Amino acid sequence: MARGVEALDLQVWSRASGPSRGPQCRDAMAHLDSEVTEECLREDLKFYFMNPCEKFRARQQIPWKMGLQILKIVMVTTQLVRFGLSNQLVVAFKEENTVAFKHLFLKGYSGVDEDEYSCSVYTQEDTYESIFFAISQFHRLRNLSLGTLGYGKNEDNRIGLKVCKQHYKKGTMFPSNETLNIDSDIEIDCIHLDLQTLSKNPQDWKNSSFFRLAFYRLLQVEISFHLKGIDLQTIHSRELPDCYIFQNTIIFDNKAHSGKIKIYFDSDANIEECKDLNISGSIQKNTQYVLVFDAFVIVICLASLILCTRSIVLGLRLRKRFLNFFLEKYKRCVCNADQWEFINRWYILVIVSDLMSIIGSILKMEIKAKNLTNYDLCSILLGTSTLFVWVGVIRYLGYFQAYNVLILTMQASLPKVLRFCACAGMIYLGYTFCGWIVLGPYHDKFENLNTVAECLFSLVNGDDMYATFAHIQQKSLLVWLFSRLYLYSFISLFIYMILSLFIAIITDSYDTIKKYQQNGFPATDLQEFLKECGSKEKCQKESSAFLSCICCLRRNGSDDHLMLIN
Repeated sequence: MARGVEALDLQVWSRASGPSRGPQCRDAMAHLDSEVTEECLREDLKFYFMNPCEKFRARQQIPWKMGLQILKIVMVTTQLVRFGLSNQLVVAFKEENTVAFKHLFLKGYSGVDEDEYSCSVYTQEDTYESIFFAISQFHRLRNLSLGTLGYGKNEDNRIGLKVCKQHYKKGTMFPSNETLNIDSDIEIDCIHLDLQTLSKNPQDWKNSSFFRLAFYRLLQVEISFHLKGIDLQTIHSRELPDCYIFQNTIIFDNKAHSGKIKIYFDSDANIEECKDLNISGSIQKNTQYVLVFDAFVIVICLASLILCTRSIVLGLRLRKRFLNFFLEKYKRCVCNADQWEFINRWYILVIVSDLMSIIGSILKMEIKAKNLTNYDLCSILLGTSTLFVWVGVIRYLGYFQAYNVLILTMQASLPKVLRFCACAGMIYLGYTFCGWIVLGPYHDKFENLNTVAECLFSLVNGDDMYATFAHIQQKSLLVWLFSRLYLYSFISLFIYMILSLFIAIITDSYDTIKKYQQNGFPATDLQEFLKECGSKEKCQKESSAFLSCICCLRRNGSDDHLMLIN
């Protein structure tokens, strides 16, 4: 209203002056116009940095965006829970079939894998028996298996079982005379055994020259076959069943030539669209309800995406206005910290979350309709989007001073923590490489770089310390002494020094934020500009933190020409 009075006075004065007004009159008019522009900009800035409740009190503006985010939390979480329950059935079906296959095709399988492989054999007779056992079980599968399984076509579009062996091209070996003559070129021979061949006398294919293995130059034998299955347990969850193709591979690994052949079993399950589903009952109707719910989630996320994108665009426009005004009036640029305040990082987080939710929901609808089978990608998108949605709730808790300290502490300590972790990471990598090369042959936890890194991270957190010390092999006194020096120095350095400094950095930032909340935050150019008031404007004193500034005067219907940012 005050701004309207100023404009009216300016018009009256200009008419009263008439054509005879001189340079002084024009300067006065320019000065008044500059004041009006400044107060307009200040009011827009204060309104921009209000929270939804303050905007509602200032202009009775309903916080649609906040209500939409709350609704989205409920919808996205419900969608994730339903998809998670459905995905559990898929994972359980794959794992149970893998276990069943190991018991079916691996001779003497105990039910527990040996390290990273399933089982092992130590004699030539056991090797032949294990190979022939797997082939025979494949032939008698329909009479053995409890599952809904059938034969599938392999890469050659043939139904049957493929056996390949890898061996050195030629060579002779006499260990007693320490004599070795090996051609290191590797040959691969394969044979395909279809159901018709397996139905004949087993001795016909067992006695073939292919199965006469020269173990001294044998590298591995690989048996591969495809099976088809249908997951009927989804019917109990009122979902359409999935059709699977299991690509099974049995590998007899003899690359080490140590007298121990490791047997690996790998089953890669792919979900494919069932060609002919004829299921009566309420499953089809339930599927339609789920698809409608997913479509509603997409609409909610799309609306949230549009509103947040609009807010960022308007914020960038307001920043441009403020930068131009500040440059014209004070003849200097605004600092980067103030410029970044116009870009709401929470909105960027919400936009990323909305995009992932929309894409994930589309994939979920395709999976539900059995047009796609990529559960992993859909799980990553929906899971990450839900994580971002719940993290975004902290923004609304940050409107209260008691909860805002967490966000402010994280913002203040993050740059220092990253720099500290970069320095500590160099020491950590040094210990990782050293432990791998020295202790790898004598300790299971130091066999490869990934395992070493995980072991050291566990030690930093005080996990499994005694087992790490105790499991070191004492075959070499020098290595045993080195391991003690290595472990004691690492634990002492990282737990007592580096971890303590890490906590001290965060504690220092927390104390600084608490002190600022009591005594006031350091004023920046933007905050100083928001504190200023025009000569004709009545201002109310508020908190020094610009995030909780309340506008000096309420807008009315005549102020609709001003740019309002939500």
